[in-house]
Amino acid sequence: MLTHIFLFKGKNFQDLDQLNIYSYPDEILTIDNNDQISKIIYGHDNGDLIHKYRNHKLNGNSRQLKSSNNHLYLIDTPVPQRINNLNIYTTCINGRIIIGLIFDEDDNPYDYKNIFEELLNETLNIERNCSFEDEIEIENLLLTVFVDLRRYGEEYIEKDPEVQFHYQESYIKVFLFGIDDVGKSSLVKRIKSDEFNNNYYIPAKKFNIEYHEEKDKGLLAFWDMPGHRDFRNKWLIGLQNSNFIIFMIDIANQLRFKESKEEFWKVINRNELDGIPLIILANKVDLLKNSPENDGSQYKRLEKEIKEFFEFENIRNRSWKLIFTSAKINYNVDTVINTIFEVS
Repeated sequence: MLTHIFLFKGKNFQDLDQLNIYSYPDEILTIDNNDQISKIIYGHDNGDLIHKYRNHKLNGNSRQLKSSNNHLYLIDTPVPQRINNLNIYTTCINGRIIIGLIFDEDDNPYDYKNIFEELLNETLNIERNCSFEDEIEIENLLLTVFVDLRRYGEEYIEKDPEVQFHYQESYIKVFLFGIDDVGKSSLVKRIKSDEFNNNYYIPAKKFNIEYHEEKDKGLLAFWDMPGHRDFRNKWLIGLQNSNFIIFMIDIANQLRFKESKEEFWKVINRNELDGIPLIILANKVDLLKNSPENDGSQYKRLEKEIKEFFEFENIRNRSWKLIFTSAKINYNVDTVINTIFEVS
């Protein structure tokens, strides 16, 4: 299974202090790993990249960041590497950028060769979604390639999920989306470990997959997508092949209801998503004055107001349900899980 994707960008691969390093979903490689990074760069082509830099052969127009040939990127054939117990697969873009994948130890990187090359060519040369000049564009590139490769691995390489449920023949893919700072990552953490961390109030900028098993019921795979505006155009990538959709709103922040509503209907109106069950989570009830148990009438009014504002009654071609939740105080989290299994 693919575990990480990384990117090295710099004016000179010899000067590691000036090297920009990006990795996803976490910083598995940093500038502190000088020896490891040098081995990856050298191991890609036995030092040819460094040799070209040393002899100033990459300063010509033909090997600038954008090729002079129809402005297309030149994508090298990926190369497998084994470095410090890491199973790595690297390619090089125009001789100036290294993009690498890290797999589980027993995986065969060659299983991903064609799809890796196709994704990079499509993203860089057909859709032209990255210029490598903007950090957000680079992060979006890594997110897009990572999500597609993970899905490809799960569907075609016949690997079990990265947790040890070898008896499971399948799992329910649950796609969780909503704008930033509504509590999506906090909910997933609560489900996975029954813990809550106040740091999860910081909007996440990392796509994440977490697995949760319920004995005698099945295995859930939660796809938690960042809600920051720059990442929302990637939601439809993660939505593909979903068995269940969860949309979350922050009921304590009504100033962003309009924004949240617009993003909801952009997604839910897609024809290819028809028939997929939906749960709407009205999250952060802990921030309201009264709890549902103490003021049931208030919550009935609030539920009516939310449905009317978001026009949820206009939802067609799927079953749906609205549930009040709080990841912080663990309110109705079990109800969410049970509903998924009941409906699926």
